[in-house]
Amino acid sequence: MNDAIWNNAHAGIHELHTYVPGKPIEDLERELGLNSILKLASNENPLGMAPGAQTALSEHAGDLRFYPDGNATPLKQKLAALHHIEPARITLGNGSNDILELAARVFLGPAKNAVFSQYAFAVYPIVSRAVNAETRVVPAMPYNSAMPLGHDLDAMYQAIDSNTGVVFVASPNNPTGTWADRTALEDFIAAVPASVLVVLDEAYVEYQAAETRLDSRALLEHHDNLLVTRTFSKIYGLAGMRVGYGLSSTVVADLLNRVRQPFNVHTLGQLGATAALDDHAFVEQSIATNTAERPRVEQALRERGFKTLPSAANFVTFDCGQPSDPIYQAMLRQGVIVRPLASYDLPNHIRVTVGRPADSDRFLAALDAAIQ
Repeated sequence: MNDAIWNNAHAGIHELHTYVPGKPIEDLERELGLNSILKLASNENPLGMAPGAQTALSEHAGDLRFYPDGNATPLKQKLAALHHIEPARITLGNGSNDILELAARVFLGPAKNAVFSQYAFAVYPIVSRAVNAETRVVPAMPYNSAMPLGHDLDAMYQAIDSNTGVVFVASPNNPTGTWADRTALEDFIAAVPASVLVVLDEAYVEYQAAETRLDSRALLEHHDNLLVTRTFSKIYGLAGMRVGYGLSSTVVADLLNRVRQPFNVHTLGQLGATAALDDHAFVEQSIATNTAERPRVEQALRERGFKTLPSAANFVTFDCGQPSDPIYQAMLRQGVIVRPLASYDLPNHIRVTVGRPADSDRFLAALDAAIQ
């Protein structure tokens, strides 16, 4: 190893590991020669992409030699109408991950710390340590609590000090599927010092039941330090287009846009996302499919003796009662890709995307074969 160049990287980078996504279908095809593969590892929409977006992209006849619209005006206008918010309070990103990184670049650094829950999204420590900030990982709620492995908001609040720059809260949370109580989350956001940015990650919020969902849009009118992030990757089926956005005060949006890369959302991404926002029937169908299938999968797993975590997202996480990797590997050989969670310090757990009924049946059959 070239120690000199290694040592030239700052300590935060030394502590990181490369993010490993869910196994791609193409990799499994090459490795095992399979041609019928079901991917339930990355929480993609099982119904595909929004038909409106697909039509818009197939009909696109623009010249891609030109740079994208750097302000993404049509997309921002659609989002502004959807959320009843001024376009100046919207920040667009290359997926909502991009918004998380922008927040870290603006509000974190070597003298700062970020607070987030144990078993929270892997990108939070990545973006925090990438700017050499301290990470304060707050233990999750115990397994025997009302929200097993969920966020302990009281403990997270206690972890905040004068050097805290950002608090990351995901509701629903990935990879657990758990969510924060609406009233408790409102009180938490109100209690966080006004100088600390609260990032409320709502990548899966459309799948959450309305009666448990926080009205984050209303809270934006009372908290200038709140940033709400959303994505087109899940409910709209546009994960491959990489489009996300943040809603915030004008002050936060202005700061984020100062470090945002020019043209960070490409032309086709803008086009597909803008069209997808009109595809209300597809969104409703996606929610209905998930609402019907998630409890069926949960019940089937419990009948097999597995402990499931509560989920308000489009996936279910369950405890195998043993190291999950052998089960994962056995399922791969049957052409079914799920997500083992050892990288999240949950070595006995697997996360599975909720698919269509036929997908669920195939997953359960592969699981049965894997545990025999």
